[in-house]
Amino acid sequence: MRGPVAPPQVPLAASRAEVFADLVQDSVERLERRWPQLADIDFMVLEVPRLEGSGEGWSDEAVPLGGTIPAREGHPARVVVYRRPVEIRTKGRDERAALVHEVVVEQVAELLGLTPETVDPRYGED
Repeated sequence: MRGPVAPPQVPLAASRAEVFADLVQDSVERLERRWPQLADIDFMVLEVPRLEGSGEGWSDEAVPLGGTIPAREGHPARVVVYRRPVEIRTKGRDERAALVHEVVVEQVAELLGLTPETVDPRYGED
């Protein structure tokens, strides 16, 4: 008998992309308690960053893990977390969750014009 290993509502059935998006959402919810204005920012997950123009690409250390898009007429500010570069740099769920949170904190700090330590006093402790 062929079929799914687990029903769709069971976490086992969640795709890697869905699990990653949940990590980003958990991080945002953690920060929103301290920074309610984050409700006005869109948080997105993209697979990989796009190369701008006809550049040569990135070296291993220069591949961005996240980015920001400032607010403009009719569009809210956005924080983007790039799933594949983060996954490649982490081994397990806990390590991945810590790196996702670090990236979200850094990008929020950039948008708000603050230091990451101001956005989350526990930044860098994980």
